[in-house]
Amino acid sequence: MFTMNNSAYNPNQNHLLGALPDNEYDRLAPYLELVSLKTGDVLYESDGKLSYVYFPISLTISLQNLMENGSSSEVAGIGNEGMLGTMLLKGGQTMPTRAIVQIAGHAYKLKADILLKEFYLAGPTLRLLLRYTQALITQTTQTAVCNRHHSIEQQLCRWLLITNDRVVSKEIKVTQETIANILGVRREGVTEAAGHLQNLGYIHYRRGHITISNPLGLQGLVCECHAVVKKEFARLMCDDLHRQGMRQTSSIVLAPIFTPASPPVTPKLPPPPRPVTSNSSGLLSS
Repeated sequence: MFTMNNSAYNPNQNHLLGALPDNEYDRLAPYLELVSLKTGDVLYESDGKLSYVYFPISLTISLQNLMENGSSSEVAGIGNEGMLGTMLLKGGQTMPTRAIVQIAGHAYKLKADILLKEFYLAGPTLRLLLRYTQALITQTTQTAVCNRHHSIEQQLCRWLLITNDRVVSKEIKVTQETIANILGVRREGVTEAAGHLQNLGYIHYRRGHITISNPLGLQGLVCECHAVVKKEFARLMCDDLHRQGMRQTSSIVLAPIFTPASPPVTPKLPPPPRPVTSNSSGLLSS
């Protein structure tokens, strides 16, 4: 991990920071520190003291439960839609899971006590972060259901689509072994599922890189868990993002994970014809 100063990475590229009102954002901005993180960097071990929170810009973070035999499974993921460190908002001081960088990139970190000071002012920051926390809980519970009831291929499709929502590049730099650890399955199962998706033309895989060629194809195979999580994020978060207004820059794009389904378009019908009546002469008139 190293810190840097680069104007190309605007804090508002994180949608929580971007949704804050100007006055609350301005109080936090001087304390935001840009960091570059590599895949595999461990931000917190389970029971690690929460001294910083992280707001991803271009990276993703995996929250993983570790078993005594060394195996692991992801319980939730965090990208530029959210924040690592929501346990602080519920009174916790430590991480219940390991937090590890899944996709390399950049994030802003902030001292935990500074965020809590703003949180306890009970302004829009409090409401925004509580809504995000509820959305993250939904993701955690749905991931548990998915891991128990759905096939490896469905789980892989879910993970690929959510990751595709969070990263700008169409290419995801990740190994099959990493995906196996995330899903808590054997690597051979991931290899078989990825091979099938590649044969269908939905993804292209080469060593350490996956390119999603056909997202709609993946959506046709994925279980309902992906839609459930997206719907809940949209329900809880979009009002905040659109009502408060994001401090937009040309490089900021609202992540699809926050984009609600478009309402159906009702076609405009032509006005009904005027009724036709008959006059006393027997001629038709309108």
